[in-house]
Amino acid sequence: MIASRTERVLGILLLSVAAIVTLLPLISMFSAALQPADQNPTGLTWPTDPQWGNFATAFETGHVWQLMGSSLVIVLGVVPLSLVAATLAGFALGSLQVRFGRGILVFFVLGLTIPFEALIIPLYYQAQSMGTVNTPWAVIFPLIGLYMPFGVFWMRAHFINVPRELSEAARVDGASIWREFRSIQLPLAAPALSALAILLFIWTWNQFLLPVVLIADPLQRTVAGALTFFQGQYSLSIPLLNAGALIIITPAVLLFLVFQRQFIRALVQGAVKG
Repeated sequence: MIASRTERVLGILLLSVAAIVTLLPLISMFSAALQPADQNPTGLTWPTDPQWGNFATAFETGHVWQLMGSSLVIVLGVVPLSLVAATLAGFALGSLQVRFGRGILVFFVLGLTIPFEALIIPLYYQAQSMGTVNTPWAVIFPLIGLYMPFGVFWMRAHFINVPRELSEAARVDGASIWREFRSIQLPLAAPALSALAILLFIWTWNQFLLPVVLIADPLQRTVAGALTFFQGQYSLSIPLLNAGALIIITPAVLLFLVFQRQFIRALVQGAVKG
């Protein structure tokens, strides 16, 4: 496909605007984080005496290291289980002739329309009846369920584009459904799985409301709760708040930069041609 000069210029302009809109808030936060802690930054200005120590103060004050550990526990509980369940369900709905498959898909899609905040109170009483309140499982179980509609829809979109000739050839060779899934379908789904894993990681890492409601100990919540530790003597310190926010989002940004090729490949992936 050959693009005209006008289309190329328009594409570059749109990408430039998107880059500016995305990077400008981060640059503003970075410049504000380097201001003296007792000052209120105004506008986007580079400080004459950058206070790099604000990051160390924010890291210690916000108990970021401890919260990163608790966040990692929740992430390791949510992401792998969600990937397994979404992949199996997506394969069943996308490749197998499942009875009432279209109705099941509609049911999952309707789950995307439910406001997350509307489920907080029912989830609390459910966790209380299960005895998981104030434990990581109080957050892990609900997040797996909340992410499932999107995960199933995402993986089904991949499996439904895989040519059926691959499945037919595997069946002719005597492969079972499980062997086909493990040896053929799963390797082809690597880009989609990588992209879904990145999204689940970011959503879980930045989860704030659910841990606050279901876990009483602030140090057992996700790293997004680190900003609550600035209440009190640092409640008016905008530089420290910005420094803490930058520390919190750094792991998610690094993860995306490392796996950006797989993420982009999954977004543009079409039908597999063989």
